[in-house]
Amino acid sequence: MRRQAAARGRSIELRHDLHRYTELAFQERRTSKIVASLLSSWGYEATTGVGGTGVVTTLRGGDGGRRIGIRADMDALPIEEATDLPYASDNPGVMHACGHDGHMSILLSAARYLAETKYFSGVLTLIFQPAEEIGAGARKMISDGLFERFPVDAVFGLHNWPGVPLGQFGFVADAAMASVDQAVIRMVGKGGHGAEPHKAVDPVLTSAAFITALQSVVARNVDPQDMAVVTVGSIHGGSASNVIPESVELKLTMRAFSETVRQQLQERIPALARAQANSFGARADVNYRLGFPALINHRNETAFARSVALETFGEGRIVQDFRPRTASEDFAFMLQAQPGSYLFVGNGDSAPLHSAHYDFDDTIIAPAARYWVRLVETFLS
Repeated sequence: MRRQAAARGRSIELRHDLHRYTELAFQERRTSKIVASLLSSWGYEATTGVGGTGVVTTLRGGDGGRRIGIRADMDALPIEEATDLPYASDNPGVMHACGHDGHMSILLSAARYLAETKYFSGVLTLIFQPAEEIGAGARKMISDGLFERFPVDAVFGLHNWPGVPLGQFGFVADAAMASVDQAVIRMVGKGGHGAEPHKAVDPVLTSAAFITALQSVVARNVDPQDMAVVTVGSIHGGSASNVIPESVELKLTMRAFSETVRQQLQERIPALARAQANSFGARADVNYRLGFPALINHRNETAFARSVALETFGEGRIVQDFRPRTASEDFAFMLQAQPGSYLFVGNGDSAPLHSAHYDFDDTIIAPAARYWVRLVETFLS
């Protein structure tokens, strides 16, 4: 009992350290060094610099031929922390506001136990990924030969989720998280005096009409049984109340669960922007950038992952009919490359992800680490 308490204490202490010394995407040098050093000290073969600042470690147990991969993300967000915690970020304007510090601590806790017991037969690969928040880390690791250099039969990951009961697990087969794409649209008109609007082409009015018309894409173009989210998150144009500006810039995000709807948004939104602009005598310059696809969990691996949770914790710790999340995750690229599943663990009644007030709940480290242990031992039995 004392040994378990000591292990929990070490994991929490590590989480607080990772939370205090935060690093942004592709800057996770201190974090990578700590991860690699700990895993090497426990007997893992560590490879650093995968995909930039990523760390991949392997450990063989027995003579089994199966291989499993588990991934944790490492990067923080450009957010000024407002928690007043004793271990709050020492890096101004940078914060672990998504729980990646917790995800690493969970996996490292499980890794230590698995190295000490080696109650499995096969190869365990641990993937500590940089730059999840900017949607670039998974792709960079894959392009750096992740699955050729460290082959796996299946890959798994998890994310804490505020609003889900503390320590309960959620599983979704098929589409579990949305795709995300971005667009920057510049409505270009003709500037002029606010007192003489007839001599100008007003990009503010054009933008307003476009934003209103934009609602028709989801309401009238997308099948009502499908999902799409279109958000205009930024509008900038002009600097004075009596001057009609030359242009207005709008920034959008688009999300969907299916590739068909994703392509539909990619076609309709630029066409609508140009048509609206043309109707006002303006011009729409559209820069539509694809981000990452919907996260599609593989059915067999998801059923397996759920069965492990059921066997380990019982039905009361599994959220029934857990629904897909409309947020996005670049683990989607790993699931395009390999079979696997991405699951969720409840963070209770905390502030939402990406909030300056968010804090990962340390009490879920132990059960989530136990889950990873049982998943590995069962997969490599």
